[in-house]
Amino acid sequence: MPHTVPVNQRPLFGAAAAAVLVLAAACSGEGEPATAPTATPSRTTTPTPTPHPRTFTLVASGDVLLHERLWRQATDDATRTGAATMDFAPQLANVAPVVSAADLAICHLEVPLAPSRGPYSGYPTFSGPPQVVPALVATGYDACTTASNHTFDKGADGIERTLDALDAAGLAHAGSARTPEEAGLTTTIDVATPEGPVRVALLSYTYGFNGIPYPNGDTWRANEIDEGTILADATTARQRGAEVVVVAMHWGTEYDHEPNEQQLDLAPRLIASPDIDLLLGHHAHVVQPVENVGGEWVVYGMGNLMANHAEPEGSKAEGLLLRFTFREDLAAGGFAATSAEYLPLYQTYEFPIEVLDVPAALASGDTGTTTASRLETALARTAEVVTGRSGDEHGLVPLAR
Repeated sequence: MPHTVPVNQRPLFGAAAAAVLVLAAACSGEGEPATAPTATPSRTTTPTPTPHPRTFTLVASGDVLLHERLWRQATDDATRTGAATMDFAPQLANVAPVVSAADLAICHLEVPLAPSRGPYSGYPTFSGPPQVVPALVATGYDACTTASNHTFDKGADGIERTLDALDAAGLAHAGSARTPEEAGLTTTIDVATPEGPVRVALLSYTYGFNGIPYPNGDTWRANEIDEGTILADATTARQRGAEVVVVAMHWGTEYDHEPNEQQLDLAPRLIASPDIDLLLGHHAHVVQPVENVGGEWVVYGMGNLMANHAEPEGSKAEGLLLRFTFREDLAAGGFAATSAEYLPLYQTYEFPIEVLDVPAALASGDTGTTTASRLETALARTAEVVTGRSGDEHGLVPLAR
């Protein structure tokens, strides 16, 4: 059965008002002259309104990978903003205008969350501060995918804390589960448009769990990549009312811009399914190409949204945000992405740490703790990688303001 979550802070618009026409005629008494000419009522035909296709924008971004320096920055920011313990929102403030303007915004929470007061841990076994969740909401995200190679880092307790925190904040989630019943649900999100809501299903899978076994042998705890399972889940999502199905894949080779054999082999077969409309990739921690396959989009990898690898001059500091516009085809039925836009991001390393919107930072001259030349490098490399599989020849363009 579907698990439907209305998109946060996306109110539905009012229904169209109906107009009522009242006709009146004056008539005279018998034998007396009429006081007004008798009018013959005319027949008024109300034209059938032309239906308008529903459209919505979807924004997606890379890994939320909580290294220790990020929560040190969040602690420092809390002293300035008045937050109780940590405030991650300032680190994401530069991307908030684009994220919050989307009709649906999806993040990828790669790590399990710790109790509110810790203990926290970073690489190699993550347990991140849950204070990141309200920051994701404040930035404008509506849902997070959670299947990753770190899903089992803190066992069943870590999964339960993570999903409890997302539920408490009103963020939809897919990829891991607290119970077998929850694992059998389909996460669907009702996205508001002026013409009526669109039901979007979100599915999430990972290539593995770093060799960590399923907690207590519960194989339903998180979704592993399996072609047959993914296709069946997408079909089920359609049967449960989804009009658009988005599949998130935690896959690829770390730190490699090129898609690996699994990605190149599996992506075309998945996106060819009539039940899958978009593939979103994570895990490599560097930007990978965006490709149009048969008229639909495959995002092989978006790098990081939030991370702080100890290589400030490397490509791990560069990330990617994608925005797709989906439009309903009233004649043929269904939805298709009619535009695809990309935005290069950069994660600064020196304090104060923040995620930069690269074109905006270059345009304003406010490059934070990095330099314009470093951002120019990020901009050029991201454009080269993202279009490396000819996405630009099929309409992929830099994000318009």
